[in-house]
Amino acid sequence: MDSPASFQGQLLIASPILRDPNFRQSVVLIVEHNENGTLGLVLNRPSETAVSEIWGKISETPCTTDQPLYIGGPVEGPLMAIHTHEGEANNTVLPGVYFSVEKDHLNAIVAAGDDSFRLFVGHAGWGAGQLENEMEQGSWLLLPATLELVFYRGDDLWDNVRNQVAQSSFVGRLGIKQLPDDPRMN
Repeated sequence: MDSPASFQGQLLIASPILRDPNFRQSVVLIVEHNENGTLGLVLNRPSETAVSEIWGKISETPCTTDQPLYIGGPVEGPLMAIHTHEGEANNTVLPGVYFSVEKDHLNAIVAAGDDSFRLFVGHAGWGAGQLENEMEQGSWLLLPATLELVFYRGDDLWDNVRNQVAQSSFVGRLGIKQLPDDPRMN
């Protein structure tokens, strides 16, 4: 029996029919996906708390960032980071994007003094086969992640990636070579 293709490095985009308040209009980066299940981080749920507000309570490493702490999903767990610091990676999510959970790695990432990371409390998790079943029911759309989308700063990430999926699906099925950004311009 062949093992299913891994969704690691993909973005899960909540479809409009998904009503679960934990995932409504969410964009989830799949950090790990294998025969045992799936771990993901919701990219578009910044909290009202800045990383610098909590950092002094968990580390002695200086923290100068004013970026928000993100709510990675409804499952409790350790503080986690996605970042661009290869030397501090626990694993590679996609080329140029890394995942870390170890305290020493998190300290080094925050101490670097740049904003090439995001810290998350909580994560999204699915048991073996659960995500695949939800996808078959139409709850999720898939899009390959990019560095730009993972670290997107706008508050319209869900709309942005949902439109990308719709456009690529529509254009691909119809064989359209050019599609204007504004269809009213046709």
